[in-house]
Parts: sequence; C-alpha cells; structure tokens
Amino acid sequence: MLDVTAVIGREIVQGVETRARITTQGGGAAANVASWLAANGTESFLVARVGDDAAGHTLLEELNTLGVHHSNNVIAGVSTGVVMVLVDPLGERTMFPDSGANSGLSPADLPSLDGFDALYLSGYPLVNPLSLPGVLEIIEIARAQGIRIIFDPSTVGVLLEVGVAKVREWLGMMDAIILNEEEAQFITGFGNPVEAAADLLNFASAVVIKRGGNGALGQYRGGPLIQVSASPTTVVNTTGAGDAFAAGFIQIWAANGELHDALESGANLAGQCVALIGSRPLVAPQ
Repeated sequence: MLDVTAVIGREIVQGVETRARITTQGGGAAANVASWLAANGTESFLVARVGDDAAGHTLLEELNTLGVHHSNNVIAGVSTGVVMVLVDPLGERTMFPDSGANSGLSPADLPSLDGFDALYLSGYPLVNPLSLPGVLEIIEIARAQGIRIIFDPSTVGVLLEVGVAKVREWLGMMDAIILNEEEAQFITGFGNPVEAAADLLNFASAVVIKRGGNGALGQYRGGPLIQVSASPTTVVNTTGAGDAFAAGFIQIWAANGELHDALESGANLAGQCVALIGSRPLVAPQ
C-alpha cells in the first residue's frame, strides 16, 4: 500500500483550509511487518500485489531496498492500494484505506513454502470479500505444511464490516493472535485485557495484546501472563507501531523463544517506529 500521511498541528475545522506536513511512503500492515523483519535480520517474503502505475513500481523498489522478498505481482487495469493517514497533534492517526490491487489475493500469489517457519496474516484480506476465498485457501495450505500462523485482526473499523461472530470463527484457524486493546475488547467483550487474553487463548496457543504507551501483555496457553513496558521514546507518529511490534515479536516467537523476550523485542521495534514519520524502518539492512 502507499501511505499518504498528513501531520496536522492543530484541530481540524471542517470546511476550512488546515495546513499540514504531508509525506508519502510505503505502507500496508503485512508490508510493514516484512520490512521491520528484514531490517532486523530476519528473512521475510511479502505476499501482495500492486497496480501497473508509478506508485506500485516505487513500492516494489522500496521493498527491494529494504531487503524484503516479494511476489512482484503487478496487476494491469487497477490502481495500487492507498491509505490516507491523518495524524493529530498527539500523534494519533485516523486511516482511510483503499485496497486497490491487493483485492483478490489467492494461492497463485504464494511462493514455494519450503523453508518458511511462520505466516503473518492481517485481517484486511479476510474482510475483503474479493480476497476472502483465496486467503482461506492460503491458510489451509500453510496449515497443511506445518507453518504456524500469527493473526492480527486489524482495526475495529475494519472488523465492523463482518462482525464479531465471523472474526471469532477465523480465530480457530490461528496459532497466535496479536492485537490491541480496542480490538481485544471488540472481539471478546472484555474491557480488562487480562480477561480478554484468557478468552482468546481458547482459540490460539499464544495471545499478545498491545497496550500502546502501557506496553504489552502476552500469554502462552498453560503458561503465566507476562507484561512488559513500552520502550522510552519520543512519539512523533503512531502509524505502523503495531506492525513494528509484531515484527519484533515474530522474530522470537517463530524461533520458539521465550515469551518475555518476544514481547521485549516487539516493544523495542515499536519504540523505534513511533519516533519516525511513516511506518517503515529508515535504514536498509547491512
């Protein structure tokens, strides 16, 4: 996806011009996770599609620069996906996504899965009716090959399109669930994240709830609840922080590491991300 980010220094007044600092950069939840993984030494492959336009070719080149392997699928006749991101003076963001060429993902977009340890899956393609059948097939293929799946349901705004019952149906296909407090409450009905985690462990063997400035908590089924603090940082923009956290967590989780280490790794990358404009690491891997 292409992110168009407008950082706004004051309250927006409807119908009145509001000056903003506007930038464009690569985005998309899975692309962000893959980028943070690659930049921190973990090989990753992005399953996604772009349109045959300037934005699409630029995004593929950015992935190359960051060391992300990708499906390199350029779809004629459609536009590259775009997300408009409004960032308020406190660093909180409001997003307006258009999936564009990503609609219609299928097993044909997959590489050979030999040698892969884990699959990160965003909720966006499951919510998209054009991608849902193909992504369900992808899940079946990954599970048949013993590849563990970590699922991020994505924003409540997206989940509202399908409802709680359908999301909970999907959870039974996942090995790990990573989500924020708002999403956890929406899916489970519990405002207390500890109770929400306990409910989610009925579906998956590992659960992580991201709590923003309050850090994160996680639990493996049958194990103790672990909590970590957020990394000290200066918040510029929270866009992509959850994706960076997921990448840090996956690095340790996919290698069967300790839960505390995985949570600390996630908090570290999230702290780096919120200090940047945009949702990607700035430096290519060495």
